[in-house]
Amino acid sequence: MRLENRKAYFNYEILDKIEAGLVLKGPEVKSLREGKGSIKESFGRIENGEAFLHNFYIAPYPASLEKIDPLRKKKLLLGRREIKRLNRKLEEKGLTLIPLAVYFNKSGLAKVEIALAKGKKLYDKRERIKERDIQRDIERRTKQG
Repeated sequence: MRLENRKAYFNYEILDKIEAGLVLKGPEVKSLREGKGSIKESFGRIENGEAFLHNFYIAPYPASLEKIDPLRKKKLLLGRREIKRLNRKLEEKGLTLIPLAVYFNKSGLAKVEIALAKGKKLYDKRERIKERDIQRDIERRTKQG
């Protein structure tokens, strides 16, 4: 199971990628293993020397007695130096922290791949769409001829 934020590559210019652990509760883990979650609208923040992921939706697990807010902020497990480095970059350059993917590693731990990213301007997005259309057109013509 792997949740991906494909739109992130279109909306942002990815500068740096980091893998972080996630602090989850039991029912959230079960729900994530079934692939019931969304990171499309989520973003990261550093608060009081700790990193958190906001707006990361995990559907409530149906058989759970414990009621957990599906949009609660989830703590990211990062080293103190890493958090300080991220905080410095976020403050100085107007960058943002966005999740690219959530997955379980080989030992069964929930991990999130977060990125330091800079928002693309509208004209950058239009340029990317043009390039993609031209590339498709070239591929189509080479297949026909």
